[in-house]
Amino acid sequence: QILYLKPPWTLANLLKCYKKHWMAVFGYVVPRSLLSTIECLYKHLCTGKTIDSSTAGILLQESKKLLHAFSLRSDYNGVLPRAYAEVNKLYQRLTEVRAALVRSDSEQDLSEDIMVLSENAVCEKMEAMTPNLQNSEEKKLHPSFHVAQENRHQEIWSVLEGVWNTINLYSIEVFQKLDPNAVTLTAKSSFEEAFLGLQKLLAAVNDIREGINR
Repeated sequence: QILYLKPPWTLANLLKCYKKHWMAVFGYVVPRSLLSTIECLYKHLCTGKTIDSSTAGILLQESKKLLHAFSLRSDYNGVLPRAYAEVNKLYQRLTEVRAALVRSDSEQDLSEDIMVLSENAVCEKMEAMTPNLQNSEEKKLHPSFHVAQENRHQEIWSVLEGVWNTINLYSIEVFQKLDPNAVTLTAKSSFEEAFLGLQKLLAAVNDIREGINR
């Protein structure tokens, strides 16, 4: 009877209504902490921002969390379970696509490794046939090879160091919010940004772990 925006609603209108009536209405129906989920959805879905696959995964998870919270109150004549099933289906599809892309990259890397091994085998045969040229060729190839290897190691180290620094940054923020006396705050990101950052970080760490296993 008293509503911030009248129906029919767009997604943006709906999320605005959630925020406007959160304390008076929705906060009594679901946990009030889910307001951060509403704000997260609005920020990424209703402001014209480009969404990458990692962010899409987070938004789908946040949507599932919100729908699950409302499902504890009612199934809303069967509408809510259908909505949850569709969101879950989207999330599973996104996960499958990302896994396929990872496999594709892995197969490409393997193909390139095989080509390099084949080239190396040919080179070894040629060097065996021309021992007099071997020393001069080594002088040309080995320095660049070692430089490339060193650069690759530095690149890997840089990625892992970046992950570690990000974990520290967001962990400080999270723990400081939980217990202001626990640590000295050095980060300036919001609690919501810290939470979203950790979610993205989890996906990145999983990708790195899968790469190491391969």
